[in-house]
Amino acid sequence: MFKKLNDKDRKRLHRKIHIRKSIYGTADRPRLTVTRSNKNLSAQVINDDDGKTLASISTMEKEFAALKPNVEDAAKLGEALGARLKEKKISKVVFDRNGYLYHGVVKALADGARKAGIEF
Repeated sequence: MFKKLNDKDRKRLHRKIHIRKSIYGTADRPRLTVTRSNKNLSAQVINDDDGKTLASISTMEKEFAALKPNVEDAAKLGEALGARLKEKKISKVVFDRNGYLYHGVVKALADGARKAGIEF
C-alpha cells in the first residue's frame, strides 16, 4: 500500500497512523478530525466508542460552497462547526489533525472552533 503513494503522502500517512495510536474519541470528548485537499476542506466530530459521526461540516455543502480551503474561510468554517457542536451540547473535543501539519488551514479551522467556544 505504501509503495503506491508518493513521498509526501507516505509521510502524512505515517504521521496519521502515529497520531491515531494515542487519540481516541469518546462520548464525553469526541474526536474532531480535519480533511483538506486543494479544492475542499471538511471536518467531522466522531464518537469512536460507537463508531458514529456526531457532526460534520464541509465546503461541499450548499451553504459553504463559496468558501475556499484558505486560512480566512477555514476560520469561518471552524466557527460554523463550533455553532453546530454547541447545538448538540458538545463543548469538549479531542483534535485530530489527521497527519497534516498544524499550521495554515488546519490551525485556522481549530482556532475558529475555539472562538466559537469549543475546548480542545
